[in-house]
Parts: sequence; C-alpha cells; structure tokens
Amino acid sequence: MANEEDVRRICFSLPGVSERPSWGQPAWFARTLMARMWEEGVLTVKSQERDALAGIAPDIYFWTPHHQRSPILVLIRLDKIASEELQELLEESYRIAGAPQR
Repeated sequence: MANEEDVRRICFSLPGVSERPSWGQPAWFARTLMARMWEEGVLTVKSQERDALAGIAPDIYFWTPHHQRSPILVLIRLDKIASEELQELLEESYRIAGAPQR
C-alpha cells in the first residue's frame, strides 16, 4: 500500500528533516536518524511499541538479528501498511529521533 515515495513525502512534511544516504540506502534525519530504507520495500523506523507491533501484525512488523540489540528499531513491509499508519509511525520516529523544537 505504501512505497518509498510515500515515506519521502511524509518525512519532508515534518520540519527540519533532511535526506542523505546511510549504508547505501536513502535515510531521513531529524536530529538523528529517524528512518532508513533497509532494503527494497522495507523501512526501518524507531518505535517504543516494537514488541506490540510485531505481536499484533508480524506480517507487517519484524526485525532481524542486526536490530535485536536496539529495542526501538522495527522494520516495516511497506506493501502491507496503510498510509495513515505509516504516517503515525514516522511521526513517532521523528519525535524519538529528536524533532527540532518549534
């Protein structure tokens, strides 16, 4: 349902967000990393609800052994998430990443 262009549009709708490569993939930054394409169609974001998300919808939310050490990183299968939910998660990640003060 969502794609990389949706991610880019949502990220740039948030004040102070910039885009630059991280590990060869597009990534978006507030004060720190807020989102990064992990691979084609899979996005990494920060969420305080990682375990709950993966428990409720493991077909959408998951993590790899690489992400295990960071309990706030969660991977999202973009083709399975609704745009509204993606927006909410990117806004949460933006806050966690240190959204600029308005």
